[in-house]
Amino acid sequence: MKEEFLALAVQQNTATNRFELTVDGHTAFIDYKEDGERMHLIHTESPEALAGRGVATALIEKTLLFIEAHNKMVMPYCPLVFAYIKKHPEWKRLVHPRFPAYDKL
Repeated sequence: MKEEFLALAVQQNTATNRFELTVDGHTAFIDYKEDGERMHLIHTESPEALAGRGVATALIEKTLLFIEAHNKMVMPYCPLVFAYIKKHPEWKRLVHPRFPAYDKL
């Protein structure tokens, strides 16, 4: 994660079911659905104004840290989150073993 994002906190917005990271007045988010111990990460979106700065990566990392701190498991349905975990296999520890593509990570 880039140093400029280290001090920023991800926010869990339970009203919209999103994890949000605000940078320079723009908010990137991951849509989620909570199901007991599982957090289904469905879609990641970052505003065009933040493109190419690594905001989506920072958002994913911070969201995974948040989920881990809250003793939850991840169902990475979002292709971006899935690809991130595949590239960084140390995060597979958070993926629920019943995730359909678990063996592809």
